[in-house]
Formats: sequence, C-alpha cells, structure tokens
Amino acid sequence: MIMTLCISYKQYEKVNTWVGEATLRGYGPPPAPGAPADRADQPYTIDFRYHDYDQLTKFLRTTSTRFPHLTALYSIGKSVQGRDLWVLVVSSSPYEHMIGKPDVKYVANMHGNEAVGRELMLHLIHYLVTSYNTDTYVRWLLDNTRIHVLPSMNPDGYEVAREGQCDGGQGRYNARGFDLNRNFPDYFKQNNKRGQPETDAVKEWISKIQFVLSGGLHGGALVASYPFDNTPNSRLCRSSPLCSVFQSYSSAPSLTPDDDVFRHLALTYASNHPVMARGAACRSGAPAFAHGITNGAAWYPLTGGMQDFNYVWYGCMEVTLELSCCKFPPASDLPKFWEENRMALVKFLGEAHRGVSGFVTDDGGNPVARAALKVKGRDVGFQTTKYGEFWRILLPGVYKLEVYADGFLPKEVDFMVVEQHPTLLNVTLHPAKPSTDLLSAALVTPIPSAVVVDESIVFPTL
Repeated sequence: MIMTLCISYKQYEKVNTWVGEATLRGYGPPPAPGAPADRADQPYTIDFRYHDYDQLTKFLRTTSTRFPHLTALYSIGKSVQGRDLWVLVVSSSPYEHMIGKPDVKYVANMHGNEAVGRELMLHLIHYLVTSYNTDTYVRWLLDNTRIHVLPSMNPDGYEVAREGQCDGGQGRYNARGFDLNRNFPDYFKQNNKRGQPETDAVKEWISKIQFVLSGGLHGGALVASYPFDNTPNSRLCRSSPLCSVFQSYSSAPSLTPDDDVFRHLALTYASNHPVMARGAACRSGAPAFAHGITNGAAWYPLTGGMQDFNYVWYGCMEVTLELSCCKFPPASDLPKFWEENRMALVKFLGEAHRGVSGFVTDDGGNPVARAALKVKGRDVGFQTTKYGEFWRILLPGVYKLEVYADGFLPKEVDFMVVEQHPTLLNVTLHPAKPSTDLLSAALVTPIPSAVVVDESIVFPTL
C-alpha cells in the first residue's frame, strides 16, 4: 500500500504525525541521541558578513550538529581545487525520503564573484531551522518538503573574487577558467566545452534526486529569469519531435511549453521582492524588466545554461534569480538584501506543492519506476521516481496526463487543477500482452484512475 504523506498547510495544523513505515533511508543515519553538540554553549548565529570556504563549512557543520533532526550535510563532489560542494538538506526528514514529499533546491554562487546569493543561503538556513518551532508556515514547509541548499557551486572562484567589485570577471569562472553556466549540455545547440568537476557533480546530483523546483541565485541584475535561455537551431533540431514544438521561436523570446507556469514562478519571486517587482533598470543604459521578470533568451541567449538543462533533461522547473545590481556589494548591504529576499525565498519553495502529484502503480499496487509522463500539449516530459511518485507544477485548468512504461499499456487520464487546491492523481497501469500491437495499444480507451481535487486543502500563504 502506498501512502501520500505530503499534506497541505491547512491539514498540517490538524495533523502533525508521520507514518514511520513509509520512510526510506537517505544519506546516512542522524547523530545518536545525546551526542555532544558542536560548542552547544555558544549561541547559534550567522553574521551579516561574507564567509570564506572554511567559515562557510564551519557554519554548515555547526548547523547539522545543532539541528540533527532538521538538517543533513553532504557533499556532491569537489571543485577543481578540491573544495567540497556542500549541500545542506533542511527538512523534518533530512536523512530520509518521505514518500510523496517533493525535493526542491537552491544553487548559489555559480559565478564565484556573485556573492549575495551565497550569503543569503546561509541566512535562509538559519531562518528555517530557528523558526521551525515558532512559525507555522516554516514548520509546514519543512514537514512537507525536502529543501536542498548548495550555497556555493564555485567555491574556487569565490576565493579570488573581491568584495566591492560590482562588475568584471575576477572570480566568475572556476579554477580552470570555465564559465559554469555555459558548461551544461544544451538541447538546441551542441555544447563542445569540456565538462568541469563542478558541473559534472551537479549533473550527477540532479540525475539521482528528482527535483521538482529549483532556483539558481546570481547577481549583477535584479530580475527573475525563466527558460528558455537558448533559442532553437533548426539544423540540429530537425530530427527531434520535441524540437518541432519550438520551431516557431526563431528569435527571442524562446518560450517553453510550460511558459505559463514559468512566468508564474518568476512572478511569485519577483512580486514578493519589494524592489525587484518594480522592474526598474539597475543603471542608466541597463534593461528594465516589466514586473521584475524576463524570458532568458529575450534578455540575452546563451548556450549551456543550467536552468534549461534542469528542465529539458529532468523536468525540474528552475528559475534564475538575479538578486543584486552589484555582483559583490559591500557586506554592509547584506541586511538589506536579506530583508528584501526573505519572503520571496520562502514563498518560492512553497510553489512545489502547486499543481498535480501522485503515484503510478501496476494493477497489484506496486510502484512503476521511471514511467514516462507528459501533460498533453506540453512536450517536455518527466518521470516517476523509483517509488512511483510524480509531481508537476501546473496552474488552474483541465489537463490530460499521458503515461507510458515498458511492459504496460499506455494510458491517458483527464484531471483538473484549481487555484489554491493541489490535485492528487493516482494512475494504475495494466500489463501489455506480448502479442499486443503497439498502435492498437495506444488507442485503448483509458480506464478512469483516482483523481481527487480536495477543496478542503488550501494552498498555503504567508
């Protein structure tokens, strides 16, 4: 029997228990009860200053020791110069995968000289763990979401960047001189740049954990930018059925099939940021952005970007968040940046619970792993986890889910998404007979599945 354990904020206020049998071991056991804390006699604080690699590492380790039931620290790999790419999980189930509980992530400091996001991630971690027992929204978020925070994807670049340098490239690149946001595989144009340890680590990380939502934190502008970052190349795309969807976009903007969702996600962040929402230009001659958002390619196209890779390869909806006009502003500005971004950072994560989620099982109730799913008319697909789970962020409307898996008849299921109410959708697949003609199988009348739109479940608000 499979249980959906991710609940709404309204339900959470009534229920605050979890089914232990539905947990699965994650990155390792938590510290033993009664284990000595890391200088527990000292107050747990985070200063508004820039933290180098050693200081960042110390803070993350202190946090994981002080809050062993809310955090788990792990490394996804090492930089060119051997620095760990630390990720801290913040959740009430930090070491375990809770069935039905979505994974989300923030990735900061991809460009080493864009330092504000790096510091905001430390403050976000501090805010979440210290607010868990006093803030009902934070408690709901951590009890229903696994938040993975990578404060610095480019620790080597950060070490050579300099505070006060608003422009320029010192520290932007990794230790081999590569721009990490031009180093991912690209759907539209072949990317011949040699893979780097930092991007290889992130690619492997994303392949192992099915992230639903992601934010990439940058600096040098004030805008929420959404896919696509690149534009189609008809010569390379001609043979791909997916690419035919994009052929009309021969110039900026380059819109995804989920453009409505991406615009919503970008607006969720920008509208909760009092300065970004104004859309004003950072300086004379710089572009202004209506409502504080932009399509990436409409701003400027790039090849090998991380947000397009997340979306096309793994179905993870990532938005690029440019948080400061100055790339490496004085530390005295950090309190202002934290106050401007705190609400937006938290609110954005809650969007992982919007849309549809559920399970794909066989007729015996067993999970179907790696089933291919697609919302009809939105030709970028996604997959179930090894536990048969899936999530897709969608806005209110009527949709059709297409489900395919080896050895099973394909299936289509109609469902509805309404405002403020997540839809729970469970799909049962039936085995295909060895002699079944594939074309005939595709035309089988769908069997109704479990679709629940529970209007008592209210999408959380701050």
